[in-house]
Amino acid sequence: MKWITRERPKIDRLACPWLIKRFIDEKAEIYYVPFDQVLKQAKKIDAVPFDIPDVEHTHYGKECTFDYFIKKYKIKDKAVLAMAPIVRGADTDHHELAAQAGGLWAISAGLSYNIVNDQDLLEQGMILYDALYSWAKHLQKEKHTEQPFESLLLDVFNNYLKNKSGSKRKVPVWAQELKEIIQDHIDTNLSLRELSKDLSINPSYLSREFSKYFEDLSFGEYIRKHRIEKATELIRSTSYSLTEIAYLTGFSDQSHFTRIFKKHTGKNPSSYRKSLSKK
Repeated sequence: MKWITRERPKIDRLACPWLIKRFIDEKAEIYYVPFDQVLKQAKKIDAVPFDIPDVEHTHYGKECTFDYFIKKYKIKDKAVLAMAPIVRGADTDHHELAAQAGGLWAISAGLSYNIVNDQDLLEQGMILYDALYSWAKHLQKEKHTEQPFESLLLDVFNNYLKNKSGSKRKVPVWAQELKEIIQDHIDTNLSLRELSKDLSINPSYLSREFSKYFEDLSFGEYIRKHRIEKATELIRSTSYSLTEIAYLTGFSDQSHFTRIFKKHTGKNPSSYRKSLSKK
């Protein structure tokens, strides 16, 4: 079979071809074309379009295209199912879904930055997802270090943080610092794990306590809310293109930006800009 999607793949558009070739059709042909050419070329070469809006193989709710392929083709492989939340978290900026999601995003973004040819990028992506699959199948319980004192130190640190005295609702210093970091770096790919290192706070504690001091929102929800607020401000006050605004507000691509913007405002960015010009 032939499959076709948008050019310059990063997460879903590498993970799905890997899934197709390894579990659905090993002789599948994958094509990457400009976004506005996907449906036209799909008809021309009789290919199945995926990971674009308004086609069967795409995002549904909070799940990404990789999730849909698993359901559609009834893939029961336990390692693939373990990979699903990692791919979903990386593709939708929900890095809290899996500890490996932020790392997968970073590596995928780096590959896309370094490799210009999409077919060469797919070749390297196949190696990447073969490695992730091997980890999911054979190595999930392995640790880089097996020093028992590391676990003891984390336990002690967690207990110390839990028992720290002070007002229940007083905003701690780390929350104030984190809010400033997010405001200053909203255009970058923020990871709760990396931020926890900057703040010298255990990542599990930070994830658990985050919503108490950030509008009762999870880390991912808070980031998306403020990215959309900044995007709205840029649409109102600048002449930047929507592609530039997507980049300046930290979205992986314009399609992702459009999907999240519409979810928060009820309009896609172009319609929102047109409504402003009418006013």
